[in-house]
Amino acid sequence: MPERDSLTSATDTALFGRRFDGIDTGATLGRIGSLEVRLARDPSEIAAAQEVRYRVFYDELGARRDVAHALDQRDADRFDAICDHLLVFDTALPGPEHRRIVGTYRLLRQEKATAAGGFYSNDEFELEKLVARHPGLNFLELGRSCVLPAYRSKRTIEVLWQGIWAYINHYTIGVMTGCASFHGTSPADHAEALSYLAHHCRAEGAWHVRAVAERYHAMDLLPPDAVSPRAAIAAMPPLIKGYLRLGAKIGDGCVIDHDFCTTDVFIVLPVSALSTRYINYYASEAERFAA
Repeated sequence: MPERDSLTSATDTALFGRRFDGIDTGATLGRIGSLEVRLARDPSEIAAAQEVRYRVFYDELGARRDVAHALDQRDADRFDAICDHLLVFDTALPGPEHRRIVGTYRLLRQEKATAAGGFYSNDEFELEKLVARHPGLNFLELGRSCVLPAYRSKRTIEVLWQGIWAYINHYTIGVMTGCASFHGTSPADHAEALSYLAHHCRAEGAWHVRAVAERYHAMDLLPPDAVSPRAAIAAMPPLIKGYLRLGAKIGDGCVIDHDFCTTDVFIVLPVSALSTRYINYYASEAERFAA
C-alpha cells in the first residue's frame, strides 16, 4: 500500500491550511464524552476517512471492489477532492490522531458542485431540477455517511449532527439533500418500509424530486392499508429514521446501486423544516464551540 502522503499531489496539499474556505478546519465543532467532531484538515486525514469507509462499505457491506480499491484499501472517487469531510474522533483511542477516526460524513456545497459539474446524486436523482426551482437557497449534499460498528450509537449520531449544524450555520445552508440507503439490491426485500416512505413521506410540490427515468424503481410496492407504520419504521436503517425525525421528506422512486449493493432513496430536508426541538438542542450545543 502506498505511503499516505504520496496519495495526494503537492497542489492538493497546498490547499489545506489551518483555514479552508473560511471555516477553521482544526476547530472542534462538537463533543460528547471522548468523541469530538471537526473537519478534516489535511490529505492524510481524508485518506484515513476513506480507509474507514472502505472497512464499512467494502469489507462489511460487500460493495463491489475495482482494482484501485483493492490495492489502496480506500473508498475514493473524484468528489472527495471538492468535498469537506466531517470526522468523528474517539480521543480515548491510542495512536496518532488519524487512527482515531470512527465516523465520517462527506459534505458537498452547491458552489463546489457547480464548479465541478454537478452533485454526486445527479446520476441517480433529478437534483438539478430541484435546485433550479429554489434559486435563492444554498444546497448542501450529504453523503458517504459511515460509522464503525462499535460506535453505532445515539451518541455518535448526535456528535455528527453537532458538526453538521455548525457547518450549515457557517455557510448559510438552506437545504440538505443526499442519498440514503437500504442494504441490498432488491426493493422487494424492503417493501413495507419503502411503501411507507412513498405513502407518508414523499416530497411534494416545489420539493418534489424524482429518480432519473432510466434508473427509476417504484417504492409504493404495497397499498397503504397493507403497511404497518410501526413495522415499517422499525425496518428502516437508522440513518433514514434519523432524517425523518429531523423533518426530512423522500423523493419519488428508489435507485439500485449495484456497485455499493444498496437500494437508494433521496432525502430532501429544508433547514426551515427542521423540527424545533432539534434546532433548539443543536443550537445550544453549538454555542459551546462558537468561535
